[in-house]
Amino acid sequence: MNTPTRLSGVFSPVITPFAQDLSPDPARLIRHCQWLLSQDVGLAVFGTNSEANSMSVAEKMKLLDLLAQAGIPGARMMPGTGACALTDAVELTRHAVGHGAGGALMLPPFYYKGVSDDGLFASYAEVIERVADPRLRIYLYHIPQVSNVPISLALIERLLKAYPGVIAGIKDSSGNWENTKAMLDRFQPQGFDVFAGSESFLLANMRGGGVGCITATGNVNPGPIAKLYRTWQQPDADAQQAALDAVRAIFQSLPMIPALKAAAAHFGGDAGFAAVRPPLVALNAQQKTELMAALAAQGFSMPGWSDSK
Repeated sequence: MNTPTRLSGVFSPVITPFAQDLSPDPARLIRHCQWLLSQDVGLAVFGTNSEANSMSVAEKMKLLDLLAQAGIPGARMMPGTGACALTDAVELTRHAVGHGAGGALMLPPFYYKGVSDDGLFASYAEVIERVADPRLRIYLYHIPQVSNVPISLALIERLLKAYPGVIAGIKDSSGNWENTKAMLDRFQPQGFDVFAGSESFLLANMRGGGVGCITATGNVNPGPIAKLYRTWQQPDADAQQAALDAVRAIFQSLPMIPALKAAAAHFGGDAGFAAVRPPLVALNAQQKTELMAALAAQGFSMPGWSDSK
């Protein structure tokens, strides 16, 4: 059996389009995934900005089936498979591995707070043992400001020792560069791959030995982010980073997921892309006007997106 290729580069937690009845819209999702791949951005489907925790396991499994049928390569996917219920995490992870996913991005079980490293270790261990597939590569997902369940350095050390190779890396969305740097310094020499949680830290992460980023704004600004990943050693890298930060700040000034979807709808000429699933709410008219004005002032565009329909 072939050894899975280690993932690197820029990945996007792909926004999930919804139809009028709020069911997932596979045609729009496939279109968006194909465009992202054309921009050299991989697919972290079912991430935070995918509204993954507003979807059922059955819905996500069906979407993986349809993406595979559309020819989306599993090796370019890192589906989010973490869940509060152990059996949900096992089922979705097994399904992703079965489709040849290059990795599984796994939140810790996040409902109970104040859980111990022993409990988190047991949760990840149970998934690994039950999936029981040599192709499995887990990327831990550290986003404590949302999950309220942090992934400690001690837990990473313990998982690496118990499951070398299977525990492949992490997405650090803490927004704390010192935490990311500690992961790089301590675990990168052990073959543990660190993805920054946004492009804001992409250049610093690459300079520190990281392997890329997994970023919400990869949904709408993929080409320039992927360019910095490829050219981070060039003299203009800091200027590229500053330009990425300016665009990121615009989207962060509004509710992120509705803003991403509003931009996709606007620049793609497809109003249906703006739909979000409750409890999220789409941008109102004033917010959309503010977003588009700010993007226009930056000269922002989404090359090729409107042509992908």
